Amino acid sequence: MPKFDVSKSDLERLVGKEFSVEEWEDLFLYAKCELDDVWEENGEIYFKADSKDTNRPDLWSAEGIARGIKWALGMKRGLPHYDVERSDVTVYVDGKLKDIRPYGVYAIVEGLHLDEEALKQMINLQEKVALTFGRRRREVAIGIFDFDKVKPPIYYRAAEKTEKFVPLGFEEELTLEEILEKHEKGREYGHLIRDKPYYPLLVDSEGKVLSMPPIINSEITGRVTTETRNVFVDVTGWDLDKIMLALNVVVTALAERGGRIKSVKVVYPDFEVETPDLTPKEFEVELDYIRKLAGIDLSDGEIKDLLERMMYEVKLEDGKAKLRYPSFRDDIMHARDVLEDVLIAYGYNEIEPEEPELAVQGRGDKFVEFEDAVRELMVGFGLQEVMTFNLTNREAQYGKMRIEAGRDYSTHPPAELVEIENPISPKWSALRTWLIPSLLEFLSQNTHEEYPQNIFEVGKATLIDESRETKTVSESKLAVALAHPRVTFTEAKEILDSVMHHLGFTYELEEIEHPSFIEGRVGRIVVDGKVIGIIGEIHPEVLENWGIEMPVAAFELFLGPLYTDPYL
Repeated sequence: MPKFDVSKSDLERLVGKEFSVEEWEDLFLYAKCELDDVWEENGEIYFKADSKDTNRPDLWSAEGIARGIKWALGMKRGLPHYDVERSDVTVYVDGKLKDIRPYGVYAIVEGLHLDEEALKQMINLQEKVALTFGRRRREVAIGIFDFDKVKPPIYYRAAEKTEKFVPLGFEEELTLEEILEKHEKGREYGHLIRDKPYYPLLVDSEGKVLSMPPIINSEITGRVTTETRNVFVDVTGWDLDKIMLALNVVVTALAERGGRIKSVKVVYPDFEVETPDLTPKEFEVELDYIRKLAGIDLSDGEIKDLLERMMYEVKLEDGKAKLRYPSFRDDIMHARDVLEDVLIAYGYNEIEPEEPELAVQGRGDKFVEFEDAVRELMVGFGLQEVMTFNLTNREAQYGKMRIEAGRDYSTHPPAELVEIENPISPKWSALRTWLIPSLLEFLSQNTHEEYPQNIFEVGKATLIDESRETKTVSESKLAVALAHPRVTFTEAKEILDSVMHHLGFTYELEEIEHPSFIEGRVGRIVVDGKVIGIIGEIHPEVLENWGIEMPVAAFELFLGPLYTDPYL
């Protein structure tokens, strides 16, 4: 979870009211944060804020925390409003960036008066959003520039690797290739673009370089100080909706500092867009649903009041709350997300606990305890546990794995995906049927880390089952992936042998053909005549699809057939 430092006096300037340290400990809860630490430095009190929500980047700075508290305390109500004035600035995006880093969105914020604390918060927000929400700059990278040093129009273009500029923190020009080798940020993030034919570059009409996304800003335009009054904000990535959200988070935070937001026209080869787009989002929730799950007898008016204190515009109609909420939020996907906001505004500490009227004693689920025991077993083999998303997409489960839906690959993976009818993003459009693609995606995002990378996951796969009311069944599986230069089928089999031995089962391997694995180095795992899994060396084309340069051996199996009570 994101952690960051904030100054007590800076927070209080933004809120417009002073509080004791003890009061701040409770106030942080309104912004879904906990107070981790308090210390004094040069006469100033600082807080270590620990955000408990990775889906709320708007709360990862002093501006976001102060805004949330002002509304929660009723100092402001309803939907926040930010004026956006149209500028005459245009950014032209090069079509050659399509397979390199295709999208950029931009904004101008004028009239800023930044002190040292405000500057720290701007840099902190920029880094935290890119690190956590942006997956270490893979999905989102942010640049902020002194706009007074920039001459529009601006060009986001593909550049030859021999082009030069002075990167932030340096005094001499370096080629783009040299920046990846010599600059700290180049060494840290160079893997994101190193193998591309061109490198992204943001330049103005005079040829001055603003930045080399997603690596580093230039020294000339990219150094923002307390003297800076007007800034140009640049966000690049692979998903237009995701980088638009990040841009909204940054510019509205700067607006909380008194900045005036101006939009920028972005011209792509086949379309144009005006950014930022701060149009409020909409949602609808049943009021009885809120009351039922909250367990609190709230009137319609009380629910409306609580929602307005969480920055919603609320219209009550026919037993429903029709909501509009800020464009810097992207976490409202279900009525329970709205319920959570109601309870935060109400105050968790104000809810009276009730002892359930049950004539039974609670206990741990035996199968969950079995899964935990399997996890401990895998850690004992020296493997690192990872937790990946159940949501995925057809390309990850099939396309990158060289397989087709509906084909029989000796029962692994199952024939068809459970797909979401109206997904909010193509990336999260289905529930996974097997875990190995999730582990490969994890490895693809950590190619810059040291090897060996030996990982495992105990997780769920969702399969179609027409005999059930929901037409689906969620099965528990164990998946292992081993990645290093000398990995072999034998190494994976040795771990599988140990797992089966500790669980008290014997098994057989039957050689099969499977497009995701190397021919002759893949087999299905059979227990008591039933196929429960697959093991093999991942096919080089699959590794290439994921951008993994190391060989990988992997296996995956259903845990249900291996469960006994007692176990281990």
